[in-house]
Amino acid sequence: MVQRVAIIGAGPSGLAQLRAFESAKRAGAEIPEIVCFEKQSNWGGLWNYTWRTGLDEHGEPVHCSMYRYLWSNGPKEGLEFADYSFEEHFGKQIASYPPRAVLFDYIQGRVEKAGVRHMIRFNSVIRWVEYDPETEMFTITVHDYDKDHTYREEFDYVIVASGHFSTPNVPYYEGFDTFNGRVLHAHDFRDAREFRDKDILILGTSYSAEDIGSQCWKYGCKSVTVAHRTAPMGFDWPDNWEEVPALVKVDGNTAYFKDGTSKKVDAIILCTGYKHFFNFLPDDLRLKTANRLATHDLYKGVVYVHNTKMFYLGMQDQWFTFNMFDAQAWWVRDAIMGKIEIPADKQVLLDDVKEREEREDADPSSKYAIQYQGDYVKELIAETDYPSFDVDGACQAFFEWKQHKADDIMKFRDNSYKSVITGTMAPVHHTPWKDALDDSLETYLSVNDAA
Repeated sequence: MVQRVAIIGAGPSGLAQLRAFESAKRAGAEIPEIVCFEKQSNWGGLWNYTWRTGLDEHGEPVHCSMYRYLWSNGPKEGLEFADYSFEEHFGKQIASYPPRAVLFDYIQGRVEKAGVRHMIRFNSVIRWVEYDPETEMFTITVHDYDKDHTYREEFDYVIVASGHFSTPNVPYYEGFDTFNGRVLHAHDFRDAREFRDKDILILGTSYSAEDIGSQCWKYGCKSVTVAHRTAPMGFDWPDNWEEVPALVKVDGNTAYFKDGTSKKVDAIILCTGYKHFFNFLPDDLRLKTANRLATHDLYKGVVYVHNTKMFYLGMQDQWFTFNMFDAQAWWVRDAIMGKIEIPADKQVLLDDVKEREEREDADPSSKYAIQYQGDYVKELIAETDYPSFDVDGACQAFFEWKQHKADDIMKFRDNSYKSVITGTMAPVHHTPWKDALDDSLETYLSVNDAA
């Protein structure tokens, strides 16, 4: 009998898995029956932008954490597909920091070329997954919104590719319930123009804090105050930015901080991270991990050690993204198809996880983390037929990116890098990021044509 594989999610990770199986089929291999379940009406995961927040049209939590005017916050040369370059897609090299719409178009172009859409059931949300050790089969309960119908199907393998940047971590501070302004999580942030002429307070110091603050500055907010619990980001911010110690409480419109200072603010944006959240999984199948490079309980970063017929993609903290998802997907494909043997001894699997965690913990620096993840990508690629590419060159682009941010946080997107796939140097986008107020695909590409 033909084996059946369920993929949960048709974002970049799920699409990478579809592309991996399609690649094997084109090479003449007999692949399992693949069914990908996607709760949204289109593919792309987080890159499938919606204006909606809270609940979607079906009453499901909105998956999208993207906002208007988002531009890549890292060089595209670090995420380029090894088998589908930006030049192949656009017919030319483009600048290194594309807007969201451009990246979505690029993601979509590869899977349209591969012809995998027929494997996806859209508007299909997973209600529950269970495993029967006697039959060694999974039973998945699915709700099809197009038919308003719930049904169950059996699968030999399950691949969770639903991501971990869609369920917000929302802390509470004294006074939030009576704050005379707006409190929102980054997950619900959509349009920086909403905060024009406003004094905003951001909680958090990671990439969403940095970028959402920059967006609000770019589109005319009055001031940005960023509160940190451990240490400030430390960039050379514009004059209307300040970094302060942790928030203690809010009273009316006044925020009070740990150092005794206070500030009147109009809005509070919580850039406080996300949770690995899988409410469709029972405890014995559910991944429980912090956001780190070496995820708990995942052998090779993808195989669930407590059930080796269960896989997770893209669950790591991420420097590499699209091409790492590819490396993982090709590895999972080969494990399912018997080309890679997963050790039967559970202790071997646990030891692999432990070694990766200890190696990650050996050095907290970002440069080490970038190289650590680059080495992980190389490790997976070496064990499959995924096209090899210059991973160290991609690491170098990340190193330069970090330096460019340190040099000028508001101008780092005005730099360019060399493609590790084609060797072509990207052009510098002729409109500086701070002045590029239209993020549409048409404007971005027409601007490059005119350059």
